[in-house]
Amino acid sequence: MTTFATTPGAVAPGFRLEQKRRINGDFPGPKSTELAARRAAVVAKGVASGVPVYAADADGGIIRDVDGNSFIDLGSGIAVTSVGASDPAVVSAVKEQVEHFTHTCFMVTPYEGYIAVAEQLAELTPGDFEKRTVLFNSGAEAVENAVKVARLATGRNAVVAFDHAYHGRTNLTMALTAKSMPYKTNFGPFAPEIYRVPMSYPFREENPAITGPEAAQRAITMIEKQIGAESVAAIIIEPIQGEGGFIVPAEGFLPALAEWATANGVVFIADEVQSGFCRTGEWFAVNHEGVVPDIITMAKGIAGGMPLSAITGRADLLDAVHAGGLGGTYGGNPVACAAALGAISTMREQDLAGRARSIEAQVTERFATLQSELGEQSIIGELRGRGGMLAIEFVEPGGKTPNADATKAIATQCLREGVIILTCGTYGNVIRLLPPLVITDELLADGLDVLERAIRSAGVGS
Repeated sequence: MTTFATTPGAVAPGFRLEQKRRINGDFPGPKSTELAARRAAVVAKGVASGVPVYAADADGGIIRDVDGNSFIDLGSGIAVTSVGASDPAVVSAVKEQVEHFTHTCFMVTPYEGYIAVAEQLAELTPGDFEKRTVLFNSGAEAVENAVKVARLATGRNAVVAFDHAYHGRTNLTMALTAKSMPYKTNFGPFAPEIYRVPMSYPFREENPAITGPEAAQRAITMIEKQIGAESVAAIIIEPIQGEGGFIVPAEGFLPALAEWATANGVVFIADEVQSGFCRTGEWFAVNHEGVVPDIITMAKGIAGGMPLSAITGRADLLDAVHAGGLGGTYGGNPVACAAALGAISTMREQDLAGRARSIEAQVTERFATLQSELGEQSIIGELRGRGGMLAIEFVEPGGKTPNADATKAIATQCLREGVIILTCGTYGNVIRLLPPLVITDELLADGLDVLERAIRSAGVGS
């Protein structure tokens, strides 16, 4: 199994780039500045970027910009490059496939790669029932098609989503997404028959003693009273919410919802677009509580950076759809399928689920100690998450009022020192840590050193 420790500054085995943070001077540098000017002339302003530098190369836990600066990557392109941005197995598989063909359209002339990915997903996803898979391009496409399947198979229309949810930017998935700005504002009207119920958010519960099953019953009662179980086609939920703030529901919340769904003929859809593929220390986040979804949606980490998504679920559900009812021109592109097979091979061979658990142990030990040291006036409200999907929620000192200003300041300082981190959360007050799962221990520790300094300088304990 791969060793994730290396001598500081050395190129670790399997990496092309030196796994070391290095800032050459002020940035953005001249080349990034030039690219920003070119961008402003041709790229729509509605496409925003969180970092003002332009990538030239990326490998392992490092992103190198066009001016030669090397940044520690604690975002993985939003949980996509779990195996690194240029994993040798992915690169090799892509090169080999490109030499043969880049596209035929699976709906016209099918090919083995699509089938091989579906076979892998049938094996990796939870559930010992017969399964079927359909491949698409993006997480939003996967979610849309999971809802299509659920509605057709049940003959019902209503779909239940949760507070703080994020499911995409298409019309239907915007309706499922909870946060308005920037995802929904002025983009309506949205798809109908979408209903929202309370999430289990332990840190922000009015009743801190509420259990997972009790929080689930709160949601179920609302569904039964306001919609009616007989009208619900599907419940869709992120086992760990992503954009909403890496919210981990209280233990028992997901199993109780899944049990109710089964009892009432409701399709239980687990949106694992961000949490899947070893990210949380299991192949899928639902595995932590033994939940078996009827349909699971996947994307992001599935293919090492190539655009690919999937739905895998019960055969009786997916096979209920008429021939031609599912698909798309680029869905299951052969190059993306090759990349997925390479990425899954790396995840297996390097035990990246186990690596995610190691990352969790290192991060939680570091910041739990910091939170304890800083005491009651700390702006660290909560450290939460699983595996390599971790978050720190920041608050005003001594309370729970969201502290978005501190969060932004921390992210800005980290970037100045050469560490890329992402923010999220309904209130804009959460820093999320999504390092490539292949990051070395030394590089991770260096990135966490920078983050700790930024937290201290943002007024912790003051």
